[in-house]
Amino acid sequence: RLALGRTGSIEETVTIISRELGDLKEFRVELEKYLKSAEARLRGAVTGVGIVRFNPFEGQGGNQSAAVAFLDERGAGMVLSTLYSRDRVAVYVKPIEEGASAFELTAEEKAAIVRAKERIAQLQIPAVKKPTL
Repeated sequence: RLALGRTGSIEETVTIISRELGDLKEFRVELEKYLKSAEARLRGAVTGVGIVRFNPFEGQGGNQSAAVAFLDERGAGMVLSTLYSRDRVAVYVKPIEEGASAFELTAEEKAAIVRAKERIAQLQIPAVKKPTL
């Protein structure tokens, strides 16, 4: 039962197992390359979105304006703000690098960034220990 191959000899079984082990090691190397590539792409994908609705005009209207932050795992992305009034809508976009912007951010934009970072933190998967062969 333990013998493999046509002849059923131990030598042939060891040869077959050795070849299959080599194939598995080669597959593992290719799989690790693929996973590193996939992880690099995922780090650049938007994984955190934070939304803050607000009323920029005290005493009139509702929370029709909004600040929305779109961030990847590195804290890069953008924050988009809209200011709504009865006669017009203004839209502002500011780039974000490492969770901050070179442009001055409003309190609502900062809050949207914090919410996006919190969402990213919720989605973090703990590192998996690499098995040894």
